[in-house]
Amino acid sequence: MSSAVLEAVEYGEVFTRRWVVETMLDLVGYSAERNLTTMRLIEPSIGSGAFLLPAVERLLRSAKTRGVPFRELSNCILGIDLQPQHAEHCRIAIADMLSSAGATSVEAVELAALWVQSGDFLLADIRGQADVVIGNPPYIRSDDLDNEVEAEYRSRWKTMRGRADIYVGFYERSLGLLKQDGRLAFICADRWMRNAYGKRLRGLVVSGYAVETVWQLHDVDAFESEVSAYPAITVLRNSRQGAATIVDTTADFGAEEADRAVRFALGTEAEASGNGWTGARLSSWFETADFWPAGSPHTIKILEDLAERFPTLEADGNTRIGIGVATGADKAYIHSTTDVDVEPARLLPIVMADDIRQGYLRPPAKVMLNPWDEHGRLVDAEDYPRFTATLSSHEAVMSRFVARKNPATWHRTIDKVLPGLAERPKLLLQDMKAQITPVLEPGGYYPHHNLYYIVSDRWDLEVLGGLLLSRVAEAFISSYGVKMRGGTLRFQAQYLRKIAVPSPESLTVELAERFKTAFREKDRDAATTAAEEAYGLPCGTI
Repeated sequence: MSSAVLEAVEYGEVFTRRWVVETMLDLVGYSAERNLTTMRLIEPSIGSGAFLLPAVERLLRSAKTRGVPFRELSNCILGIDLQPQHAEHCRIAIADMLSSAGATSVEAVELAALWVQSGDFLLADIRGQADVVIGNPPYIRSDDLDNEVEAEYRSRWKTMRGRADIYVGFYERSLGLLKQDGRLAFICADRWMRNAYGKRLRGLVVSGYAVETVWQLHDVDAFESEVSAYPAITVLRNSRQGAATIVDTTADFGAEEADRAVRFALGTEAEASGNGWTGARLSSWFETADFWPAGSPHTIKILEDLAERFPTLEADGNTRIGIGVATGADKAYIHSTTDVDVEPARLLPIVMADDIRQGYLRPPAKVMLNPWDEHGRLVDAEDYPRFTATLSSHEAVMSRFVARKNPATWHRTIDKVLPGLAERPKLLLQDMKAQITPVLEPGGYYPHHNLYYIVSDRWDLEVLGGLLLSRVAEAFISSYGVKMRGGTLRFQAQYLRKIAVPSPESLTVELAERFKTAFREKDRDAATTAAEEAYGLPCGTI
């Protein structure tokens, strides 16, 4: 790897293709046809000038058309970069552009020096506000930052929480620089829309800004080098929320189709499509700091409607979603039923991911050494010598932090075993799977930590299982959850809790039986047809 590439990796640089830049400038209305001499544009991480130089080109065309002298353009552009060599490169390029446009050498050098600064955007003193902030912020996880720098960032930018990428701070500062009705456009990883670390940023956006358009570009050749960043173009505005557009793309999407998609985003059509893209217009945006959906615009419009008309799974207070027990040392705690000599009271039958991997429950053959009694209290290890001898023979148990911190409770698992859960019938879902596949466990087993479970005092679990087997339910997971490479979905509790459902009482006896039959036969098509009827959707909607 060359030194230049190594440096780019270290500073989180990914360079954007020209047609993507032009598209984003169009989306924020930074067009030479407008009087750009009265506007201010900020580019917070200029790099090689992928955004800055095309913006300067448009500004100079606009100024020439209107006869505005160069001396009146001093406040029109501000570009910043952490690396001095990038700033100097862009100053030279801009000075050449100004000279070619008719500026004197003095004017060219002075304007270039005013327009380009070397510094840290998250720490620099930036005076005044902007009509447009645009760019491709750096991709650096907070774990990779110098400790002092990270601490300073987090003290200034309250949205940078958890394992946030540095771009979260770029969003927060950029939004704070916008004038009324000013626009921010970033091409950036979209994980902040659907991850816990993005919650504060989502909350900031819905509290005082508007989402104008989101373009998912996961498979598009948008950068000069190949990256695995799940990119999206996101345009936010310092205004009240109005209609918003969503554009979903494939690998076929490119410059020509981008022009058509821009016209759609800036227009009034409810839906549009072209080669490699589809778009939909929403009446508003999702007014929540919780996860925002992604995916097919058609599907997102449907989910927006369902979320307004139906409560979520746990909203009735009688249905609960959870995750199985994490032991902290599975090799010590999990054993085959045939190879462990432990007091029967300390053995808990446990269901593992392998037991439901085929879409049905295979008779579980594992037990967990259980340090918790039927009331959820930690037992005294001395009361169970065979349990203690078996567990303490594993160095992994004795060397855990929890054991060193409190030697008296060395035998505890990371999670408590919830009293009564093993005996209850439950629906189980494997964490990572290509399709939603609920499996009924009729009771008697406790779920392992890579299984999520649903218990309910209100639902017939086979009816609910049929509903969850449907593509309607899966659409919630696919849109709100994180999708892994290869299309694998994560069926975590935080995403399962987004599924909106009709009340069980609203289902006719005939419809409930259809759900049961579809669930027993693992008939996804029949489950989907029944679900569309239950949700009041036309047949074939999903």
